[in-house]
Amino acid sequence: MKLYVCWGTFPSPVRPGGHPCRNAYNALKEAGHEPEVIKSYGLTILPDTPFNNTDGRKEAKRLTGKSTVPVLVTDDGEVVYDSKKIVAWAKANPPRAAAS
Repeated sequence: MKLYVCWGTFPSPVRPGGHPCRNAYNALKEAGHEPEVIKSYGLTILPDTPFNNTDGRKEAKRLTGKSTVPVLVTDDGEVVYDSKKIVAWAKANPPRAAAS
């Protein structure tokens, strides 16, 4: 599974409710997932060109129609966009047990 984030998964004390990328990442980790974190850099409020023209932002836009992150791509290819939806997905989808 891949989780596209902006700069990272660090805390943001000035943002009410926490940073969306961190919230998504923490929910996945707490549920037992080990996402591959792809730093996509940029800043959503700026225009895509030239500011959000990184590979990660381009992939987010290809997957969702927007260059906004976080975006989760599950191992089954499901695309989950928006931190609140990723948090809900993580709670509803614990990792599958490894086959013996």
